[in-house]
Amino acid sequence: MQRGITPELALELSYVGSQSYHLPAAVDMNTIPPVRCENPAGCLAGGILQDAQWNTVPQGTDYIPAGLTRPNRFVGSTQTWMYLGTSSYHGGTLSLTKRARSGLTFKSSYTFSKVLDVNSGLLSGQHQNESGTVLNRYNLRLSKGIASYSNQHQFSSNFLYQLPFGRGKAFGSGASGWVEKLIGSWQWNGILTAQSGYPVVPLVGSNRSGNGDARNPDVPNWNPEFKGKVILGVGEFKKTGRYFDPNAFVLPPAGTFGNVARGALMGPGLFNVNTSLFKRIPLKESLNLQFRVEAFNVLNHANFSHPELIVFSGRDIAGSAGVIRETANRERQIQFALRLEF
Repeated sequence: MQRGITPELALELSYVGSQSYHLPAAVDMNTIPPVRCENPAGCLAGGILQDAQWNTVPQGTDYIPAGLTRPNRFVGSTQTWMYLGTSSYHGGTLSLTKRARSGLTFKSSYTFSKVLDVNSGLLSGQHQNESGTVLNRYNLRLSKGIASYSNQHQFSSNFLYQLPFGRGKAFGSGASGWVEKLIGSWQWNGILTAQSGYPVVPLVGSNRSGNGDARNPDVPNWNPEFKGKVILGVGEFKKTGRYFDPNAFVLPPAGTFGNVARGALMGPGLFNVNTSLFKRIPLKESLNLQFRVEAFNVLNHANFSHPELIVFSGRDIAGSAGVIRETANRERQIQFALRLEF
């Protein structure tokens, strides 16, 4: 829906939704299938874990029985793309557009959206904020959650402004000669981007379920005794060195799957401003020279990448849990250029 507010301003409201089926999902086809414990006295769980790590689970628990091997014991852990996945997207956008008048045009838009799927990262490097395979291929509902690339809040604004200096403009309208060449035909541009963070999936760091998946997609359990904020934020990271509090999690019982869902945590947001200044210099009737000054991340704002996902080292909290090791964008960069137009 679009509505004109003034002759130059237009407001637009839009919605986009999609549903996809039979999407590729990365699975280990040689994992041990879980079973439901039917014994009132409990069942021995732990899969291919060492004997010392086997554990008794209560009746009604889905678990990996202790001492089992992979379905094909002559083959190790595998990775296969199976077309088992689904995905849905819903997004609403509100935008305000100003058409060019008095040298100024701009467009600002805000989008609220969510993507749900079962597996986002199929290739190395595509799943840095979640595991590379589904948690349990026999129960894909355990992996259904917010996609690793889902971005809930997005705001962007861009503008183009012909500066009011030079002949016929508000300032220096009578300029001529070298004065006109110096102050006329300047254009200022800018892009502002602000968005919320991407989902972060904490990981156990080992095959706690014992199903044999060597890519270790196992997630921890929520710690029922934990009180306080799970997400400490960028400010606390700068003080304590951790973006999230690893004490919010505990190891799941050996032979079981954790209960922390995909998308339960959100990583750092992003704020960035780019700007540029152009100067058009007429040379001949069909020949112009453009001088450009472009500044990227002009405010030199540090945007941080995702934190380290692995919470545990053995049974202890890992020293790197929740640590952010890199930024999501570059430092301030300024470049100068000459462009010949003909």
